[in-house]
Amino acid sequence: MTDRQTLLSALDAMLQPHQFKDYCPNGLQVEGAQEVRKIVSGVTASLALIEAAVAHQADTILVHHGLFWRGHDGRVTGWLRQRLALLLAHNINLIAYHLPLDAHPTLGNNAQLGARLGLQETGRFGEQQLGWIGEQTFPNSQALAERVEAVLGRSVLLIPGKTGAVRRVGWCSGGAQSYFEAAIACGVDAFITGEISEPQVHLARECGVAYLACGHHATERYGVLALAGTIAAEWGLEHVFVDIDNPA
Repeated sequence: MTDRQTLLSALDAMLQPHQFKDYCPNGLQVEGAQEVRKIVSGVTASLALIEAAVAHQADTILVHHGLFWRGHDGRVTGWLRQRLALLLAHNINLIAYHLPLDAHPTLGNNAQLGARLGLQETGRFGEQQLGWIGEQTFPNSQALAERVEAVLGRSVLLIPGKTGAVRRVGWCSGGAQSYFEAAIACGVDAFITGEISEPQVHLARECGVAYLACGHHATERYGVLALAGTIAAEWGLEHVFVDIDNPA
């Protein structure tokens, strides 16, 4: 057991949210119980995840995607009211870390995804240095896609680049399609992220760099799992990771 402020201070010390220009508030988003005994972690603070936390009798939820984002008009209606009402009714803390969790050198989404794919980081790129570059040799982009599919347990949309071996890979979890041009400029043979938009298909074909769209949710499952597991072990807390299926 620990108290909420001690937990938040430890998380802030690990993730350094003040160093990032983010699209959302990082840290405590909804205040619940003062004492923290059991954490439920997940990717997104959806109603299904909150319901799972209630079922597990958790006092704290730790997520990558919280409830509040830049541009939201602030009205507590509809789906937001439902989620907030359930959190407040059960006195559950909601803690969220977005870009700081993507970037953490060992526990972050990119670090954890890279480790599972056998990619050794050799550099970073893009806005706020959130994109990663790693070295690993694959016979071709199809072999890389098959490796990603085996790790993530889901199909991958592959836009092949040039023929031949893939040795230098760029990646950034989630919705990082806008990082593709910066990855190309760094000389990668392939780029891995969660989502794809129309322009990236043409860029992949014209620049000869393979593009792998692997799922926003699927590429961001591992950071919050690692973070919550580490915190729980350090403070003697119970921890349950709940993976709410999301094909996007």
